[in-house]
Amino acid sequence: MHKISRREMMGTTGIALAGAMLGTTRRASAAQAKVMETKVISHQPERYHGWPTIARRANGQLLVVCSGGREAHVCPFGCVELIRSDDGGETWGWPCVVMDCEIDDRDAGVMETNKGTLLVTTFTSLAYESGLKKAEAAEISGSGKWPEDRLRRWRAAHNRLTAEQRQKALSVWMIRSTDEGVTWSGRYESGVNSPHGPIQLSDGRQLYAGKELWSGEHRIGVCESSDDGQSWRWLAEIPSRAGDDPNGYHELHAVEAADGRILVQIRNHNKANSGETLQTESSDGGKTWSEPHSIGVWGLPSHLLRLKDDRLLMTYGHRRPPFGNQARLSNDHGRTWSEAMILSGDGPGGDLGYPSTVQRDDGALVSVWYEVMKGSPHAVLRQAIWNLEG
Repeated sequence: MHKISRREMMGTTGIALAGAMLGTTRRASAAQAKVMETKVISHQPERYHGWPTIARRANGQLLVVCSGGREAHVCPFGCVELIRSDDGGETWGWPCVVMDCEIDDRDAGVMETNKGTLLVTTFTSLAYESGLKKAEAAEISGSGKWPEDRLRRWRAAHNRLTAEQRQKALSVWMIRSTDEGVTWSGRYESGVNSPHGPIQLSDGRQLYAGKELWSGEHRIGVCESSDDGQSWRWLAEIPSRAGDDPNGYHELHAVEAADGRILVQIRNHNKANSGETLQTESSDGGKTWSEPHSIGVWGLPSHLLRLKDDRLLMTYGHRRPPFGNQARLSNDHGRTWSEAMILSGDGPGGDLGYPSTVQRDDGALVSVWYEVMKGSPHAVLRQAIWNLEG
């Protein structure tokens, strides 16, 4: 994740022109976003909360999972926490830890299958090791050191496993619950990972668009499950554009459009369209995919949602002025996208984003993201309740 210099930007709601068209023709949209409320929904402000996903259950209950229990953006303490709302996001319960691996658990995704099963995803990481090694080296040389209690905490967490065990703990993980989240299975491998997890398809399968992280060929593609998320098999690789390195593709998310096609959007770090969202489509249930192409949207990563009226909504983080989160609509099943609607534009810097969105029965939209707010070293979970007008 790229570090961006911090600047103060004024908050904005409604529709905004977010820079140049970037060479892509988009259909104008008459819709505008009316943000009715923005607030912090996470408890424990002394902790850092990252990379959340919101899901709406068939009974209307909202779920949010995130990487909680953290000290910082990179640290050894991350665990997967879940909070619930039974009133459409007006209030949220106390977090429950649903998964805590021996090393850092990062991005968290959640979904409900058509059978009512809850699936939660994460991936484990040792990215914190370099910071710990530097701190230990500084302590030895006397060139500067962390507070003693912080170094002691990091070492204690790190030494829960041997070096060999830590390597074996690196994977892409899933857990499932068949009793509304009261109890959870043990963790098992999901084949690929991406921040917001898999989706439910109309034919009964679950589809997971993502990336092989720590094993295999590090492919970009999709896995499928035909047994309610209990097991996953590789379905298809997503091709890369001519000149692109597929290792520059990250953090995918999928949606099934009303015309039957499946769309996947990709966070791109290749030189061509770097920092933009790419899109690929499948017309055969995910067996084959088109070559990814730019849709002219700077911002990442995106979350896709099919609205009740069959329009598609993408929400994504915007890590340059205005720092915050934006949304765009498609009236033609993802073939073209509207201009940007700003959901939040008051972020003090780039350590924010990963928004995801659900639609309530009353039509209102609820978007949740993470954000390091002005004056705080820790990220919170922030929420916007908003409506589409027009």
